[in-house]
Amino acid sequence: MSRRIPIHNSSGNVFADLGVKNPEEYLAKAELAARILKAVQSRRLTQAEIGKLLGVAQPKVSALRNGRLDGFSTDRLFRFLNKLGCDVQIKVTRPRPHFLGRVRVTAV
Repeated sequence: MSRRIPIHNSSGNVFADLGVKNPEEYLAKAELAARILKAVQSRRLTQAEIGKLLGVAQPKVSALRNGRLDGFSTDRLFRFLNKLGCDVQIKVTRPRPHFLGRVRVTAV
């Protein structure tokens, strides 16, 4: 006997789909963390070495690697990227009065 499982189209933001408060911020932080992890993976560093490079204790590196991002501001994630040699560019578009703005992380 098979049960039908309802399928819902994604909004493109898993945090919004799950009803998380401030889903745009969570998605941006997750994307920034992914960029940080990608930058350190190529260096083959231990968590302790990553912590020293970023100026944080090893448990914070572990939290970052495991997606526990509540303890990290976007500004702090920007600084981590800078320490890893990445430029962070912030672009603000002209206002669209009838729409809500959004936060998006893109790569060059």
